[in-house]
Amino acid sequence: MVNILSTFATSNFHDLNMSIFTKEIVVTAPGKSTSEFTYMIEEALAESRQNEGTVTVFCRHTSCSLVIMENADPSARRDLEAFINRLVPENDPHFTHTYEGADDMPSHIKMALTRTAEVIPFVNGRLCLGTWQGVFLWEHRNHSHERCIVLSFQGE
Repeated sequence: MVNILSTFATSNFHDLNMSIFTKEIVVTAPGKSTSEFTYMIEEALAESRQNEGTVTVFCRHTSCSLVIMENADPSARRDLEAFINRLVPENDPHFTHTYEGADDMPSHIKMALTRTAEVIPFVNGRLCLGTWQGVFLWEHRNHSHERCIVLSFQGE
């Protein structure tokens, strides 16, 4: 049996000056699209007054997801959206969960195949995203929705 805590020097482990800052934001996306909200995470990071650590970005919904994707050329996101729509089409005769419309069950499947959380490191008060990376809400429903996103910063 391995004691993971034994790998940390006790004095260093207790001297960590970690803090947690949590904020909920609302992101609105037109139906079936990606909407970048990196700037909202950056604003919350500044508000947290943390310099180094990680932020967990969590989407509190079951019919949309999050994606870190190229933010320079929108055709990359259009191709991704077109691909997943071919992978999980609407009006599948095998779907029984259709109470909210033909896009309901496909949106849940798309969410399950993708991600509802991302963890992003930050250093010197800046997100460690690549040059062309952005954080996007990926709306899988046909109509616009306001989506609650929880940002949890852990750092110092």
